[in-house]
Amino acid sequence: MTFVSNEPTWWSLINVYRVSSYFVVASATAVAYDWVLTFGQEFELVWRRRWSLMTVLYFCVRCIGILYSALNIASSIQSVSLTDVECAIINFTQLWISFVVNAMLSVIMITRLYAMYQRSRKMLIFVVVTFMAVTIACGVIAAIGSSHISWEELVLTGAHQCFHRGEVQLLTTVAWTLATIWEVLALCLAVWIVVKHARELQRPSRRRRTIGNWFTALIKTHVLYFAAYAAVSCFTLGFLSPKISSSLSVGAEIYSGILEIITFLQMFVLGPRLMLSVREYHAKLATHYDEGTAMTTIAFQEHVHVVSTESSL
Repeated sequence: MTFVSNEPTWWSLINVYRVSSYFVVASATAVAYDWVLTFGQEFELVWRRRWSLMTVLYFCVRCIGILYSALNIASSIQSVSLTDVECAIINFTQLWISFVVNAMLSVIMITRLYAMYQRSRKMLIFVVVTFMAVTIACGVIAAIGSSHISWEELVLTGAHQCFHRGEVQLLTTVAWTLATIWEVLALCLAVWIVVKHARELQRPSRRRRTIGNWFTALIKTHVLYFAAYAAVSCFTLGFLSPKISSSLSVGAEIYSGILEIITFLQMFVLGPRLMLSVREYHAKLATHYDEGTAMTTIAFQEHVHVVSTESSL
């Protein structure tokens, strides 16, 4: 039910929502700017290549990022009136978009680990089972949390804003803890295989330098993505503190705004770059070989063991 009030006591809350809208616009701008910045690479490395599962996931993440940004902006415009149902639909859609996008990015991560571990079926089964267990648990928690939250429209001195009621701090903590454990596991597996191959590549050779550069390209983007995800997790868990979540101060809103920005960067900027960076490395490497050389493969061992990375990444 819409709540209407013209009392001056609400001005501090109106100011909080206004500051929040600045960060929403900044986040959407960052996503749009990154897409414009990398469109040339995207056209050459994705649009003009043979389609695969990774290509589909890439486009899904990119397009969903635009939809998510549009919904975020729509819910933050104080001059636009939204009914209680519309507020609920927009915010629940944003919640499940975040869940689905992070699941897609995890699939990309699993594919990278599968390639790094020389297409090991045991490793693939292990990471897939772990991922499915964490994803199902987080999905159930998100569904339970959604059922405990109700949304309504606030009209405060002419400013419209969606407001939620309900406490799901414990559920949020459990979900983010499980998701962070999964990301830490993926990072540890990637670092372990890189260290292992680094020890095996002590004797210099052209092929070994190629392998070393391949792993370097993978681990750089992996670590950067994990750093962003870790920042999102820390800020999210910190936001559960009543001193922050219940505060109407500008400092608390800036804290929330920073969380908004790094969440967008993690999902819709660094996420797509997980695949772009690999394909860019393939493109650069291809310039050092003859046209007839099969650059869709990377040798991972001393003997001729080939991994079809171009079709999977």
